Amino acid sequence: MSTIPHYDVIVIGGGPSGMMAAGRAALRGRRVLLIEKNKELGKKLSITGGGRCNILNAEEDERELLANYGEASKFLHSPFSQHGMRDSWRFFEGLGLPLVVEARKRAFPMSQKATDVTEAMRKYILTYNVELKRSTKASGFTQTDGKISGIKTNNGTYSADSYVLSTGGLSHQETGSTGEGLEWLKELGYKILKPNPNIVPLTVDEEWVKKLSGTSLSFMKITFGPSLSKKEGKFSRTGKILFTHFGLSGPLILNSANLVKKLLDKHGTLEAKIDMYPDTETGTLQQRVLAVFERNKNKLVRNVLSEITPAGMDKALINILPPEFLEEKVHSVNKAERQTLVDLLKSMPVTITGTMGMDWAVISDGGIDLTQVDTKTMRSKLHPNLFFTGDVLNINRPSGGFSLQLCWTTGTVAGMNA
Repeated sequence: MSTIPHYDVIVIGGGPSGMMAAGRAALRGRRVLLIEKNKELGKKLSITGGGRCNILNAEEDERELLANYGEASKFLHSPFSQHGMRDSWRFFEGLGLPLVVEARKRAFPMSQKATDVTEAMRKYILTYNVELKRSTKASGFTQTDGKISGIKTNNGTYSADSYVLSTGGLSHQETGSTGEGLEWLKELGYKILKPNPNIVPLTVDEEWVKKLSGTSLSFMKITFGPSLSKKEGKFSRTGKILFTHFGLSGPLILNSANLVKKLLDKHGTLEAKIDMYPDTETGTLQQRVLAVFERNKNKLVRNVLSEITPAGMDKALINILPPEFLEEKVHSVNKAERQTLVDLLKSMPVTITGTMGMDWAVISDGGIDLTQVDTKTMRSKLHPNLFFTGDVLNINRPSGGFSLQLCWTTGTVAGMNA
């Protein structure tokens, strides 16, 4: 009768943090088993960053770096002191994967291929003889005397001295991130905060937004609020926006979505306004519009809009302004009508109705409450032989390389201690 072997460490989940934990534990001479439900490792990693993989954020000031993790930052000083941004950079260069830094300190593999990152990680764990069980679906833990004693799978129960849970959150569920690990933890008595789509596009009411699908503004300002006539709950962000067939996306929108979602939950819908020229004062913009009108006195208003808007945004004005005004000759436009145009350029109204939900989320928050984790080791405070990495932890962060850095850091620390 065959028996299932016993391991020093079992890692559940073959994503970035799971591979990092498995490789690090094996590097210490441990016998490591990595269990992955998909046929291949790193399925989500291979599509991240639009297929380019924003592998980390090259912010060298650790305080500045940690500030991006919000309330969780106070828990992360110890793990980041053990494996920070520079350590990740050296690690990947050591794997033969040189990095380049782009705008907003986002680092990418020089090859611009996320699949190269996945392959480098796969080779890393195989170099140190990590055993793989792919196409193996785990279904929960067994426990004995307050310790984890096994992980149940469709191929039987596997046992180890230590276990690392790296099953991720709920974003990109098509890659296998279905949050089952969080359900197992609930059964074991852990406090799990409900996952929400964190970095996710927004839906809007206005048809003109959807008609602009594919148009982007590289530098603009958007202000959100329950009511823009009041200060309560109002906030603004500046950056790049992308108009889509359902609403708004792009880095600016994605990184505002977490706060927008909280306001939506409270108020139902939100008002927003888009400032197409955030660096231009209203008076200066009025003079600019007047100068365009002076040069084009005999043209129709609709035919000069492209000269006073960022590229592509004339279509928005054409969809919003009254048809009779669009067909008016420029020389007939009065001061009040010109002011209406300037007001739209500085404050284009949009109604935010919701988010695109978990299926569209780049990242989901939620997960295990960090008060239940010793983040110096990533060890559970409830089960001394259970460790956590990556998206099973309740940590908010923006896009820009901060999520994968969290994987490299927590995976390393868990692998060093499991």
